[in-house]
Amino acid sequence: MIKSMTGYGRARKTLENRDITVEVRSVNNRYLDCTVKLPRAYVFAEDAVRKHVQQAVSRGKVDILFSIDSTGADTAKVTVDRGLAESYAAALRDLAELCGTEANIYPETLARFPDVLNVTKAEEDLDALGADICLVLDEALSAYNTMRALEGEKLAADIGGRLDAIEALTTRVEERSPETVAEYRRKLTARMEEVLQSASIDPQRILTEAAIYSDKVAVDEETVRLRSHLSQLREMLGSDEPMGRKMDFLIQEVNRESNTIGSKCCDVSIAQVAVDLKAELEKIREQVQNVE
Repeated sequence: MIKSMTGYGRARKTLENRDITVEVRSVNNRYLDCTVKLPRAYVFAEDAVRKHVQQAVSRGKVDILFSIDSTGADTAKVTVDRGLAESYAAALRDLAELCGTEANIYPETLARFPDVLNVTKAEEDLDALGADICLVLDEALSAYNTMRALEGEKLAADIGGRLDAIEALTTRVEERSPETVAEYRRKLTARMEEVLQSASIDPQRILTEAAIYSDKVAVDEETVRLRSHLSQLREMLGSDEPMGRKMDFLIQEVNRESNTIGSKCCDVSIAQVAVDLKAELEKIREQVQNVE
């Protein structure tokens, strides 16, 4: 089933004491335009994020927003500068000897001196962290695609109904077209009888004129192609592959056939059918702009 290009998905998960939230939203766009917003400390994962998005989305303007709270994951490592501590201890003993007192040196005393204790942040496994980020992203993309599929069902139902309407209008054109030739023949005969009055009318001349007119207003080829395009559009509505661009191209072809039908037919009723056909076609065109 086709998917809409408009959708929203959200996922939140706590991994390795990190609270990771991902939001995915998109609107219509001719091509895939992906914007990734990651906290500065996690921009290393942007390429991996884009690859995951490209696997799930073919086109649309997609915004990916990350919120990562790593307060619970912050780990610190405390180390002792033994050489510096020994130097401070030796200096304290020298002071005690100079003052003639006993040197009572305790760890907490040495810890107060600058740079004896060094606090460093534990080194992180960036590959594992990037995998965690993409895991939550995949859940958000799954919710996002579910919403797009639901919207796609509605689009397919609406487009399918309008294709039914266009087929019905095409049938009316096919039924009415031969009648226009017969009516032209009757009118032509009456006109020639009025002009020539008592003079005899050549039946072959009437047939020739009617045949020429029939060739000019015949829309058989157009209606056959039109029905073929409509059939292809129906098949695309049930496809799991992105079909938006192909559908847009076929809509242009249907529009070309409908324009030809409208220009060929001089009959008022067919002209009105052609107008109705183009109105339905325009509504389909608007809906197809939302199809991925």
